[in-house]
Amino acid sequence: MKDELNYIGQKIMKNKTVLAANVTQLQANLLTNETLEESRNESSSKLIELLGRSLIDNQDVSNEIIEWAHNEASFLVDNTTLTTALRSLAYYRTVIWDVFTEELEQQQFAAITMLDVSKIIDPLLDEISAEYGNVYQEHNNNLMKIAYTALEELSVPVVPINKNVAVVPLIGEIDTHRSQLVLEVTMEECSKLKLEYLILDVTGVPIIDTMVADNLFKVISALRLLGVETIITGIRPEIAQTIISIGVDFTGITTFADLPTALSSIDLKIIKTN
Repeated sequence: MKDELNYIGQKIMKNKTVLAANVTQLQANLLTNETLEESRNESSSKLIELLGRSLIDNQDVSNEIIEWAHNEASFLVDNTTLTTALRSLAYYRTVIWDVFTEELEQQQFAAITMLDVSKIIDPLLDEISAEYGNVYQEHNNNLMKIAYTALEELSVPVVPINKNVAVVPLIGEIDTHRSQLVLEVTMEECSKLKLEYLILDVTGVPIIDTMVADNLFKVISALRLLGVETIITGIRPEIAQTIISIGVDFTGITTFADLPTALSSIDLKIIKTN
């Protein structure tokens, strides 16, 4: 039995180039022309060699298999779906079994040899499938992080009014994470735009409690160090009542009922300065 497996393994390794071309031909219906460059034949040949070696004296090629799978999946992830990648992987099994079936008939190997080959080859292909899944999952996670970061940045839009003034319309809840984002974005934009005034419009903030107020104070203090005067607008009457009832002190912070009033005040300051 061992001799039969060694024979098949050596046969596969000897004909790896031809077998790789057969795999490429079978994959042509699934993969685009872009993924069927000459380098793909080299990659296919490498896997076939590893599968052949696994049959010779039951060599342990697991680490090399995983490395191959990672490299292959890293290429495929930008070119095709995971479903298509897994379907294309099945063609290696097809090509290997074609070789085995031919030798089974010609050399009259024992029928149990078929089971022994399967016990060795199938787990290796399963390892490749698992690594494909890992690479694709990591890729998707990275895309989600990028999309989430972009969405977060859009949630803190800094809108320039003129060369001195910009407005940040805040909408939704302001938790610790978002307040940190507000701080980072406003500091970066104020420095880049060389702003003198920044208006934080909280009309769309549903509630201002001690935590939200504390977060806003941190933003205002940090911007003050940059020489930016921060103004808060849009505190609705019911929000004002809540602020008073919980004892939040806005003393020292410039507030206005609405954006137009704040802009008028800034214009007056600029006129007096000039």
